[in-house]
Amino acid sequence: MTQHDYADASQWRGTTILSVRKNGKVVVVGDGQVSAGNTVMKSSARKVRRIAGGNVITGFAGATADAFALLERLESKLEQYPTQLTRACVELAKDWRTDKYLRQLQAMMIVADKDQTFVLTGNGDVVEPDSGITAIGSGGNYALSAALAMNDYEDDAQVLAEKAMAIADQICVFTNNNLTIEVIEAD
Repeated sequence: MTQHDYADASQWRGTTILSVRKNGKVVVVGDGQVSAGNTVMKSSARKVRRIAGGNVITGFAGATADAFALLERLESKLEQYPTQLTRACVELAKDWRTDKYLRQLQAMMIVADKDQTFVLTGNGDVVEPDSGITAIGSGGNYALSAALAMNDYEDDAQVLAEKAMAIADQICVFTNNNLTIEVIEAD
């Protein structure tokens, strides 16, 4: 029988976050599963949130406490640079990469507003997807592949995101169909 060290963050799995930007709408959706080893610890986690007065949507993958620490930092950067999502994300990524405490945080984030979408990592990456579609987490590649394959056939960003997550849920054992969906429509 395999013993699991539930304090070891590398054993925690269970996040699929997908962002789809299409036809004046951006959708960020996340599943609710948190797993430790082969055990589902929680099926209704909320890994997608609105910040900055509801103008920015974030979705996170990785250690939850680390993700919340990064969310707080991002909110602080957005207070410093309101309406400048790119600058706030770059400043957070610089801090994340250079700060001794932040460097230890194990998480990734998708950050989106009405105009832009970024993936942020602890390596200092601030990546804007070419296609308007991006994903992170254990089931991220499944959801991303499904969304890209359906992109030419589905015009509604939310419908596309939900269908892609349903496919990821069927393939990835660390993904479930308990979704949190946030949407921003362009003016």
